[in-house]
Amino acid sequence: MKDLIQSWRHVFKLDPDKEIADDALDAVCMSGTDAIMVGGSTGVTYENTVDLLSRVRRYELPCVQEVSDLEAVVPGFDLYMIPMVLNTGDPTWILGRHHEGIERYGYMIPWELVVAEGYIVLNPDAAVAELTGANTALDASSAAAYAQVADKLMQLPVVYLEYSGAFGDMETVRKVRRSLDQARLFYGGGITNAERAAEAAACADTIIVGNIVYDDLEQALATVNAVKG
Repeated sequence: MKDLIQSWRHVFKLDPDKEIADDALDAVCMSGTDAIMVGGSTGVTYENTVDLLSRVRRYELPCVQEVSDLEAVVPGFDLYMIPMVLNTGDPTWILGRHHEGIERYGYMIPWELVVAEGYIVLNPDAAVAELTGANTALDASSAAAYAQVADKLMQLPVVYLEYSGAFGDMETVRKVRRSLDQARLFYGGGITNAERAAEAAACADTIIVGNIVYDDLEQALATVNAVKG
C-alpha cells in the first residue's frame, strides 16, 4: 500500500474543518487526481474527519489521513501520513507528539499503513508555522540540508515543502529535489491555477492542492489536467 505514493503526481487536500458541498466533492473526486488527503492545522476533530471520510469513500481513489491531532485519528484510511516538522526548535513536533501517540495507541497502529513525512515549513504566515514555531527563514541550501537529513539520515519516504497559503520559491524546490536520493518530494502552497500547478509539478514529484478547492473550484479542477495532461 505504501508504494501508492510513488506514482502520485497530483493530490487534493481536503480540510475536515471546512464545508464542501456534495456536487463539489463529486467533481474533486472524479477529477482524475491521484488521491485525496484529509487533514488541516486547526479545527480537525474525530467527528468532522469521520464525516469527510465517509463521503470520500464512495469514490474509488486512495484516501489518506495526514495526522495533526491524536484525538482525530480515524480508522479506515488507506494510509496515515505522519508529519515530522524538521525546521522547528520544539521537539514536540519532531518526536514529542509521536512518542505520546505510540505510548497511548501503539498496540492499535497499523504500521504497514504509516508513512512518515519530513516537513519543512517555509511560509512564516502559515498557521502551521505559528503552531510549530518553525524557523521559516531558510535559504535554498539550508532547506536542502534539512531535506537530506530526512532523506539520508532518517530514511523518510516523503519530504514535504509546505508554503501553505503562499506560492513558494521554485528554485528552492528544485534545489531540494536535486538533493534527494530516495525520498519523494511533496510540494504544497499557493497553487491557485493551472499555470502554477504546472510550474510546481515541474519542480516537485507530487503537488498538493488545497485552499483553492474552497475558493475557486473551477481553477482547482484545472490543476489536475495541467499536471497529468
